[in-house]
Amino acid sequence: MVTLTRLLGFLGDSVDQLQRLSMADLQFWHRDAANLMAMSLAGLALVALAVRYARSRRSRRDRVALPAVLPSMRRSPLAFVRHAAVLPFLAGTPFFVLALADPYTAFTREEETFPGRRVALMIDASSSMLAPFRAEKLNPSAGGDTANAFHTSVAAAEHFVKLRRQSKYRDLMSLIEFGNEAYVITPFTHDYDNILLSIALIGDPAEWRRFPDQGTLIGPAVNEGVALFQAFEFEKAAGNVIVIFSDGLDSNIVNGTSANSILQTAIETRIPVYMIRVADESRLGRDNPDRQWAAAVARTGGRFYPAAGEDTILQAIDDIDKASVGEISVTRYSTQENRFVPFAAVAVMLWALAALMKLTVPHFSTFP
Repeated sequence: MVTLTRLLGFLGDSVDQLQRLSMADLQFWHRDAANLMAMSLAGLALVALAVRYARSRRSRRDRVALPAVLPSMRRSPLAFVRHAAVLPFLAGTPFFVLALADPYTAFTREEETFPGRRVALMIDASSSMLAPFRAEKLNPSAGGDTANAFHTSVAAAEHFVKLRRQSKYRDLMSLIEFGNEAYVITPFTHDYDNILLSIALIGDPAEWRRFPDQGTLIGPAVNEGVALFQAFEFEKAAGNVIVIFSDGLDSNIVNGTSANSILQTAIETRIPVYMIRVADESRLGRDNPDRQWAAAVARTGGRFYPAAGEDTILQAIDDIDKASVGEISVTRYSTQENRFVPFAAVAVMLWALAALMKLTVPHFSTFP
């Protein structure tokens, strides 16, 4: 069933590509070979008709005479249907010839629109994320030094990306790692594998130990994320979202700065912030900043998740995944893009349909 679904999806994509193509934009690497093949096929067809006509003339002397067909036995008006299997075969021939010519487009500009979100993932890599935090579902192999808030955050981000990759959405994602400063690891991309690779690289224990910033400043990370949206001219688009994995122990909060001020750029640009606070509540003490974060995050249109355990993280990821989405429009430019596949796929599909009609339906078993 999965294979059939993939095959139908592949054929659908091929037909969709052909609908967007213009013959005026096509160029051919092997035009002469295709012309020679077309002339050869036409010649073979003419020779076959001539041979059949000659054989039918010679065989008339050997025919056996039969009584005349009674007038009451009229010819069926649907008799011509027996030749219907020839039609898809003939329709597939031009696609075969074009595929043989190895078509390509020298320059193309394509507009695509599909459901999805523009997601800026932010992971706190400060030293406070070294605090123990086990996540047996998200990171079952973690043990010792890797059973901490940072590696749980990395595993949660990886889980979120995989969840989005398996859905119908095609998001634009970016990855930012922050401590005292914020660093754009991967700018916005449709390549989920690239994002997953980047997450795996920053999650490497040896790489994390070399991370230079030990403090926690969420403000610069949010500002960097908003700047990234603005650099790609996404700040006014629908479907933007910032997802933060942090313990919430911001140095500025400790020094009296309000969470509203820290998230001010996100509030002004109306980019929803979903903050998953990954920390055991016993570590936060009397000055627990959760209430401040919850109020500030709500002003952005997002939601705050105080995750003291793995189940809350999983619920938060599920909520973010199910949140409403916008549409993403992408303009793609390419040079010398090969167009052999859609023509060959349609030719094979039509020929397979002709063979299927001939072999499975008795009425189509007779060809001219």
